[in-house]
Amino acid sequence: MAFTVPARLPSYLALTQKLWEEKLQQARKMASPCVLCPRQCKALRRQAGKEPSLGVCKTGDKAIVASFGPHFGEEPPLVGTKGSGTIFFSYCNLKCIFCQNYSLAHLGEGREVGDRELGEMMLELQAMGCHNVNLVSPTHVVPNILAAAKHAAERGLQIPLVYNTGGYDSLETIRLLAGVVDIYMPDMKYGEPSVSAEYSLAADYPQVNFAAVKEMHRQVGDLVLDPEGIAVRGLLVRHLVLPGGLAGTRKVLQFIAEEISEDTYINIMAQYRPNYRAVGHHLLGRRITAAEYREALTFASQLGLTRAQAM
Repeated sequence: MAFTVPARLPSYLALTQKLWEEKLQQARKMASPCVLCPRQCKALRRQAGKEPSLGVCKTGDKAIVASFGPHFGEEPPLVGTKGSGTIFFSYCNLKCIFCQNYSLAHLGEGREVGDRELGEMMLELQAMGCHNVNLVSPTHVVPNILAAAKHAAERGLQIPLVYNTGGYDSLETIRLLAGVVDIYMPDMKYGEPSVSAEYSLAADYPQVNFAAVKEMHRQVGDLVLDPEGIAVRGLLVRHLVLPGGLAGTRKVLQFIAEEISEDTYINIMAQYRPNYRAVGHHLLGRRITAAEYREALTFASQLGLTRAQAM
C-alpha cells in the first residue's frame, strides 16, 4: 500500500533557533569524548590546540566527504526524475569485510570539509534539482550534519534529509535527530550476533539495530510519497541477502513485520558480490543463488510485508 500526501516542507524548518542550538550542543558533547555510536570509544575528537584522537571511524572534528551529487542508483522513491542528492562521507563505524564501498569506508578516500561548506553542498544539491539530501554513512558525523543543516536551512534549504546509515546507531543519537531527519534509510544487515561479530566486528549489531530502527519508525512512521511518487517522510529499510543465509533474513523480516509495520518499505537486495576481504572467502566468496533470493522474497510475502521490493 502506497501512502501519498501533497508536497510538504521538511520538519527541520519548524525547529526554533533554541532547539537547533540545544541539538548542536548535545551532539558536540557526545562527540568528544565520543559516544555517538554504540562503540562508545570515547575518542577526544575535539581538543583545543591539540590534534584529535581518532576512534574506529578515524574522523576528528571535521567531516570527510568523498563526493556529492545527484545519484540515480538509489531506491525509486528517492531518485524520482532528478536524482537523490547524495553526500558520501568517508570512513564508517562498522568494519564489514565485504564492504561494497571499502575505498571510502575503510581507506578514507575524500577530503575534510568545514560545517559551513557541508551546508553549501546541501544547497548546491537542491539547486541541481535533487529531491532530497541523502547523507550516506552519517553516524559518526552527526554534529557536522546538524551544523550544516542549520546553516543550509537558514539559507533556503527546503528538501528532506535522508539518513542513509549502515544501521549501527545508538538510540541517543537517533533521538537527537528527531525533528531534523524526515527520511530514515537504515540497513538491517544481520539477525544473529555471532555473524555480525565475525563479519562486521559488532557483536551487538542486531540488538542495537533493531532498537534504532524501532525509534526511527516511531519518529517518522511508514514511508509517505507525494503524488509524483517521491518520498517525503518515513522509514525505508534495506536488507542485503548474503550467501548461505548468513544475514539472518528470516529473523530480520520477522522483526520488521511484527515489531515495526507490515507496511514498511523494505528493499530486499540481491546484488551481493564478494568485495574487499570477502574475495575468496570460504562462505562470502560467492554471489547468492536465485533460490536463496526467492526464499527471501517468499518469506516476506508470507509475513504480509506489503511493500517489500525486489532489487
